[in-house]
Amino acid sequence: MTTHENEPGHGHSIAAWSAVIVAIIGVTIATLGVWLGDNTLTIAGSVVTVLSIGLGPVLAKLGFGVAGKSTPTK
Repeated sequence: MTTHENEPGHGHSIAAWSAVIVAIIGVTIATLGVWLGDNTLTIAGSVVTVLSIGLGPVLAKLGFGVAGKSTPTK
C-alpha cells in the first residue's frame, strides 16, 4: 500500500460531516412523511436534503473544509 504525502482528507472536515448529517436528517424527515402519508413533511424533508448539497461547499469556502483555517488539526 502506498502512502500519499498530500492526502486530500476524504471528507474528514466539519463541512463534509455537517452536509452529511443534514442530508441524513432530511432523508429521515422525508421518509417519515412518506410513511405517514403527510405531503408537507415529505416536501420539507426533501427541501432539507436538497439544501444539504450546497452546505458542504459553503462551509468549505468559509474555512471549515479539509485545509480550512477553522478546521482543527491533529
